[in-house]
Amino acid sequence: MSVLLLKLAAPLQSWGVASRFARRETQQYPSKSGVLGLIAAARGHRRTDPIEEELTDLAFGVRVDQQGTLVRDFQTATSLDDRTRYPLSQRYYLADAVFVAAVQGDPELLRGIRDALRHPRYPLYLGRRSCPVTESLVLGDILDATLPEALKTAEWQASSWYRRRQPAIVRLPIYRDRLPGEAPDPLPERVRDVPVSFDPVRREYGWREVRAEHTQIDNPDPAPGHSPMAVFGGS
Repeated sequence: MSVLLLKLAAPLQSWGVASRFARRETQQYPSKSGVLGLIAAARGHRRTDPIEEELTDLAFGVRVDQQGTLVRDFQTATSLDDRTRYPLSQRYYLADAVFVAAVQGDPELLRGIRDALRHPRYPLYLGRRSCPVTESLVLGDILDATLPEALKTAEWQASSWYRRRQPAIVRLPIYRDRLPGEAPDPLPERVRDVPVSFDPVRREYGWREVRAEHTQIDNPDPAPGHSPMAVFGGS
């Protein structure tokens, strides 16, 4: 199989899979439905268009390269005639987060996705419209690899200031689809995160199984060691 890697980085991101009413939460890592929605927008699909099966069939995974900070925003709204005031809403975001996302599928389909992301038909957002894409999404060319291999070997994308605060060896969490032929987890995590319809009138999502893993990498710019006895000439 072939894999396309994406870098998801911006001042704010928000990947809700369980938002309800006035409370709009975010997952700690990008959702499959959110990334497929981003790809669909780049390809020129409207929200009311049927979702192509070739997109939902893509295997998906994400690696947390820079864990962001959870922030909360309060929002109020009124009607245009100022007669109706709507309830206060709470919206959650990830600030300064960086992720490597991967989609696995047919190489010809991935090449089309790559080209669409480089020249999108519609504006692209990292989960919500208040979180626009601020840098190039595509990481390199199409890889001849499996989804787990690509996520474990991709170059670390964390910011330099973040790397300088981390130890010499860094553990990066990975969350990905269970691939065909893999044994199921004894206690699988299931999330309602496969888009069936993006239509605002009736959004629908199906379930998928998420497998949690990790990879370890060497940090080229680790935080300097500190000994409280150094000032006295000790070690």
